[in-house]
Amino acid sequence: MTTSTKPPSGTRDFLPDDIRRREYVIGVVRDVYERYGFEPLETPAFENIETLLGKYGEEGNKLIFKILRRGEHEASGEADLALRYDLTVPLARVVAQYQNELPKFFKRYQIQPVWRADRPAKGRFREFFQCDIDSIGSTSAMVEVEQVSAVCEVLVALGFSDFQVRLNHRQLLAASLSVAGIAVERHGEALIIIDKLDKIGAQGVLDQLTSAFGHAAAADCLAAFAPVETSALDALDLLSAGFDGNEAGLVAVSKLREIVRLSQATPAAPYLRLDRSLARGLSYYTGAIMEISVPDLTGSLGGGGRYDNLVGMFLGRDVPACGFSLGLERIIVVMTERGMFEKVERGGVDVVVTFADEGARTAALSLAHDLRGLSVRSADIERRMRAETYPDISKKFDRVWKHASTRGAVIVASVGGSELPDHVGLRDIRIQQRIPSVTKELAASQIRDLVQVAFLRE
Repeated sequence: MTTSTKPPSGTRDFLPDDIRRREYVIGVVRDVYERYGFEPLETPAFENIETLLGKYGEEGNKLIFKILRRGEHEASGEADLALRYDLTVPLARVVAQYQNELPKFFKRYQIQPVWRADRPAKGRFREFFQCDIDSIGSTSAMVEVEQVSAVCEVLVALGFSDFQVRLNHRQLLAASLSVAGIAVERHGEALIIIDKLDKIGAQGVLDQLTSAFGHAAAADCLAAFAPVETSALDALDLLSAGFDGNEAGLVAVSKLREIVRLSQATPAAPYLRLDRSLARGLSYYTGAIMEISVPDLTGSLGGGGRYDNLVGMFLGRDVPACGFSLGLERIIVVMTERGMFEKVERGGVDVVVTFADEGARTAALSLAHDLRGLSVRSADIERRMRAETYPDISKKFDRVWKHASTRGAVIVASVGGSELPDHVGLRDIRIQQRIPSVTKELAASQIRDLVQVAFLRE
């Protein structure tokens, strides 16, 4: 029986063009994050299992990839380690571990893979990258505003214009559920259902709420989370009247109003809207929650919120914290479908250097080395030239030509041979013909000039 060569379900192999697109997006994300003052951090791919369990709610616990104990314990099925589920809980552990080495107000970004035993779907994988920013040590609304501004700036830089940043607050959710008659001890159960609104629709949510809480409470609950068509500030003003006497609801409205008001001075201003149905399933959120949506993707491009109690699970005292995560895979899925990767530089090489006989191998290596030391420039890009040597004697040029075309080369340079022992033969791949040969001394600079012209035309 032949072994399957497909990667495991929910994972992917990344070929060269895939890698270039990913590195382009990561480069934009990293540039914006660093300009906002966030510092890089990395954590291990796996954590002690007790670090992760109990941090994501019942649904999240089911999706953690557990690692069996090694050695004599393996047969027991017990697990003591688990693959990273997200980047936030490991950050909370790091803050507790290095509390005396980190600044009191700590801003970090982290771009690494995470793993979830989820059901694969469009834009949903079992192994995927997250691009996180988090701020530790402040309760100020400036933290949420700055993070929303940063992720909006990332998306605009990538070419997005039709996204929305949906805002809500966990206390607002709790107040709405209480007004709808849902008992406090069952809020978590209701939130899990409400969080499925964009996946199963209003009728699906109503059915599940009815099954759990009865028709009257379900109808009131769904009405409380109906879409808001007005601006975020207008919607919050209307909400204030509805929570008269409900202190938690009024506090949540006030905090959201401050975030929206301050955001008017940032790139996030055009993209904010209030979404009272936004729940975000992770149980560690305590305050404002945020999620980014685009019209042609079920689910979100990213999300986050305030989690003032999470670090305290490791440290023994609460530390205010807030974070936002962009989903690299989903961003790339949408950008690919929309043809948004025109800015990604082509792969391959500029020049393929061949040799006509064994004695010319050293000269071919030397020419390729000289070419790599030269640069080509356009209006906003400067890069070193890319040259490779064809490893075999080029007796059949059609084979070399095919290879050079596949690699995207502009020029094939041939070194050695009895016809032009002191010259380098040149062929232009674009027009598929020979061009005047050049002396070995001038070959590198003249080849660079030919590539430069092609580079400017790209």
